[in-house]
Amino acid sequence: MSRREPHFSTSGALPRRAEPRPAPARPPGTPRDAAIPRLETVRVTAPDLARRAALETSRRRLLVAAGGFSALFAALAAKLTDATVINPVKPPPRSKAIAAARPLRAADRPRAMMVDRNGEILAVSLPTAAVYADPRQMMDRAEAVRRMQTVVPGLNGPALLAELMVPGREFVYVAREVGPEQELRINDLGIPGVNFLPAEARHYPLGRTAAQVLGAVDIDGHGIAGLEKSQNRRLREDPNPLRLSIDVRVQAILRDEMAKAVDDFQAIGAAGIVMDVLTGEVLAMASLPDYNANDYFSAPPAARFNRAATGVYEPGSAFKLQTVSMALDPDLVHVWDRFNTTHPITIGRFAITDYEPVNRWLYLPEIIAYSSNIGAARIALIVGKHRQRAWLRKLGFFERCPIELPEAAMPLLQSDVQWGKATVMTVAFGNGIAITPLHLINATLPVVNGGVLFAPTLLYQDPTTPRPGSAVMKPGTSDTVRKLMRDVVLYGTGIYGRVPGYFVGGKTGTSQVIGRTGYRQHTNLAGFLCAFPINAPRYALYIMVDAPHDNALDQGYSTGGEVSAPAAARTIARIAPMLGLLPVTDLAERKAIEKEIALPLHPTPPPGVVALGPSNPYPPGAADAPASLSRGGGPGRGHALAPGAPRRYAAADVPSSGR
Repeated sequence: MSRREPHFSTSGALPRRAEPRPAPARPPGTPRDAAIPRLETVRVTAPDLARRAALETSRRRLLVAAGGFSALFAALAAKLTDATVINPVKPPPRSKAIAAARPLRAADRPRAMMVDRNGEILAVSLPTAAVYADPRQMMDRAEAVRRMQTVVPGLNGPALLAELMVPGREFVYVAREVGPEQELRINDLGIPGVNFLPAEARHYPLGRTAAQVLGAVDIDGHGIAGLEKSQNRRLREDPNPLRLSIDVRVQAILRDEMAKAVDDFQAIGAAGIVMDVLTGEVLAMASLPDYNANDYFSAPPAARFNRAATGVYEPGSAFKLQTVSMALDPDLVHVWDRFNTTHPITIGRFAITDYEPVNRWLYLPEIIAYSSNIGAARIALIVGKHRQRAWLRKLGFFERCPIELPEAAMPLLQSDVQWGKATVMTVAFGNGIAITPLHLINATLPVVNGGVLFAPTLLYQDPTTPRPGSAVMKPGTSDTVRKLMRDVVLYGTGIYGRVPGYFVGGKTGTSQVIGRTGYRQHTNLAGFLCAFPINAPRYALYIMVDAPHDNALDQGYSTGGEVSAPAAARTIARIAPMLGLLPVTDLAERKAIEKEIALPLHPTPPPGVVALGPSNPYPPGAADAPASLSRGGGPGRGHALAPGAPRRYAAADVPSSGR
């Protein structure tokens, strides 16, 4: 039986004889008798082929992915190289970063700027940073404080360390305001737990200009004085600049001339105001001494004190403009009336006297031009207590001025019960009543503008929109008083207030300074109140110098006419052209204007009118007037005292006032 041969079979195929395998070839160089290596047969099945195909596919995919990632990393490296080496990108400003992070709330917005009427920046908020620390993150708090002291000037190390050591404390301010350079130096210290918060710092670019008017803000940016306080909500909620009525040019000139007067007369201070008589806008308000508005907290109290709106003083003879106005407006007296000034008025052991007595009966224009206290007192007696108080109340002397300054002060006046005849007479020439300079100049606006009283304001008013005011006197009264003011500058105590080319009308005012025990001897407040041009008033000016000393410049008289009137004249000469008022140079035009506003010192009464005077000292209604004397006018017109007439006054401390 033959040996059975192996064979392969496949499904459905007949078995076939296996072919003999050829002998493997002898490798070259192999000896004949050496054994020839046997070659093994490797069988590859279909599953093996499938696995090999899958592995090849995966390998190709990995190569593609690796190539893609290599390209991405190469692009990223190129971008980083460009952003950090070739074209580095600067970080955005702090304010923009905050805005991008979240919408700003009203409290987060920068505080609005304040600008003058011409757009000059007076106050602006600048971005800054606040430094704070988290004590929990600090390894060595004492060392951290020591290192921060090297870059933060004035840092109170012991106090800061004490706060950092409080158990449970998570937030401690290191510095509330640091600049960019300091912020960088603190950051370079690399102290764990020290971080920064965005903040802002209020800055006043013009330094001393209107410092007391602008005021200040606290460390949190809230207004605490001046306009910063009264307009705090407006400045925080409305980002648009707040436009003031102040004109920095006028402000600078007014302060400059006031400072010159203070230096010339070695005074302790001064106050000055310029106002628009047709709107009540304050163009300038200065007070000396003053301070740099950026140094509010380090300034002395005397410098922060606003003498123009907060200080209350006896106005002196400048108040006589109110006295004649309240007498002329109801037709109680006329410019042609004469009053007895031949001797002082005795009140107990005191007396009302004139600084430079004329010792004769004076016409009303002379009483104002020569500033007669005796004459003003006699006019006030004709007006009477009730009319006088009603007039002063109507002009705003019984309340604080309604201006945008929280520091505006209340006047000091006698009560109704204490307001006797002595008070009636002394108030007539500006004694026995204490008001702010702002009260005085604001009540003078209707005296010169035709009788309209405005609420004073430090905010810009649109010139196309008429500003509402209150009619407090007849236009005719205003016209007459303007002429009386012109006489003061032409013939009276205000001759040093003249300005070539401009028609200035004014009134001097000198009063004694009140000390702790009464009036201080030989210490005056010297003031000059004026308007220009007086033929068509546009602006009012008041300058008051506190406690000037006599010298050669004032010829030994520290009065308003010698001290403040020259300063006012220099101020007008400098600011008038800036305000669009050019001097009148044509001779014929000057003469026409002078004729228009001329009022003789000795006016002649109209035909058929009997004037008050030596032959007729009693107006109708006087209790002791002879029945045969009759004169036009309403009843109850008071009593003009004649020589020998009985005087019944209560004793009072009535000082002798200057011009």
